Amino acid sequence: MSEELDLTKFEHRLEIRQTEHKDIDEIIRLQSVCFPGMEPWKREHLESHLEIFPEGQFCAELNGEIIGSCSSLIINFDEYDDRHTWSDITDDGYITNHNPDGYNLYGIEVMVHPKYRKMKVGYRLYEERKELARRLNLKSIIIGGRIPNYHQYADEMRPREYVEQVRLHKIYDPVLSFQLLNEFTLMRINPNYLEDDLASRKYATLMEWNNVDYHPQTKRFYKTAHPVRICVVQYMMRKITSFEDFASQVEYFVDVAADAESDFAVFPEIMTTQLMSFLNEKSPSQAVRKVTEFTEPYIQLFTTLAVRYNINIIGGSHFVKEEDENIYNIAYLFRRDGTIEKQYKLHITPNERKWWGISAGDEVNVFDTDCGKISMLICYDIEFPELARIATDKGANIIFTPFCTEDRQGYLRVRYCSQARAVENQVYTVIAGTVGNLPQTENMDIQYAQSAIFAPSDFEFARDGIVGETNANIEMVLIGDVDLEILRRQRLSGTVRQLKDRRKDLYQVKYNG
Repeated sequence: MSEELDLTKFEHRLEIRQTEHKDIDEIIRLQSVCFPGMEPWKREHLESHLEIFPEGQFCAELNGEIIGSCSSLIINFDEYDDRHTWSDITDDGYITNHNPDGYNLYGIEVMVHPKYRKMKVGYRLYEERKELARRLNLKSIIIGGRIPNYHQYADEMRPREYVEQVRLHKIYDPVLSFQLLNEFTLMRINPNYLEDDLASRKYATLMEWNNVDYHPQTKRFYKTAHPVRICVVQYMMRKITSFEDFASQVEYFVDVAADAESDFAVFPEIMTTQLMSFLNEKSPSQAVRKVTEFTEPYIQLFTTLAVRYNINIIGGSHFVKEEDENIYNIAYLFRRDGTIEKQYKLHITPNERKWWGISAGDEVNVFDTDCGKISMLICYDIEFPELARIATDKGANIIFTPFCTEDRQGYLRVRYCSQARAVENQVYTVIAGTVGNLPQTENMDIQYAQSAIFAPSDFEFARDGIVGETNANIEMVLIGDVDLEILRRQRLSGTVRQLKDRRKDLYQVKYNG
């Protein structure tokens, strides 16, 4: 019997899969080959795609080599101008305008290595997009297609005539002919779509594939508002005799917030230093270590209250000693479903270092809640605009800032910066501070605060960009509603659009976390 033929040497493995971070460098090199003369992706573009909408990014891998890829995002196409450009629809390539509640999948690029263009790689990538649209119940796929052979005919016919000739199979265009074969229909032709696409003379054909399996969802059609109610607690620091006194005071305010049907109750920074009033420790560095011993009771208290009162709680912040023996200032999110998240304070004030020896965290987090994505920037952190920009780019709609300041100057730094962040990033910001005094407690003897909820400054938002504010230096609560649907609309079509209009060709904030 003859030796069995080894079939493995004839095999080729072609796989269409989701793009991963390890593919980024290969995709950038591939784009330079596919589109010579055009500016390729930057690494931060593709990282943003994977961070924001990983399900919409695909690549074709042949025997371990990336030979094709495609990128997309979800939008409500009706919210964009008919003559939009590629930069408009992709937020300059970063897709931070991706809307998971949108109706349309928008394809922003497909590319296949020239050596492999007879293997139906592009067809496979398009089919993967169609399957994604069906799976996510999207109404259609829309693409802005290049017409790369148009430059050969530009002197003798207008773009509309060229497109018609391609449709009638009298002219072959590698992109448009392919899209027509893949069941896409022409919507219109957009000028100045892609600035460096000289072969297409900057024109693009706007094409659409309709998902016949699409099932309209009424709740998406008539969504006119997405209100979120916030209860801000301006907390009085007064002498207490036990942790139970502290717990009783906290529960009172959670009960008030729940009675008002609030979605969030927000407490101030380092409110647990109130425990120092009964610890009888004169040394601030030792007193703060004693406070850390209440970490578990503090977490248990707020978790129980969040579930019992069915409310999300920003539990102010608390000093925590971790395994490295360092002490951190940590803000906690206690969700009403019983889950917990935390955000370390990233910038430590000279006072915190001098008196308490507090260490800094090193990560900006954004958290999912049943009221959208939120972030927490503790006191001093709101004074660094890069952090709020990073949080917004990660999807935050509300930035909560628990703070603790001892004088009006310190308070105004927090307030003015919080208001600036709301305008710069088109987000809602919330500040919650401590009032009162602890006369026998070193370094926590006086407080100054006026808590508030801020909005961007435009017609649909509250006058002066202030949803509401407390009276200064009085224990009280502030209850206000913010609307995430107004926020979404204003980011797309407000009087000014700070997020969309950033000059990323000139500057950008790079997050190293």
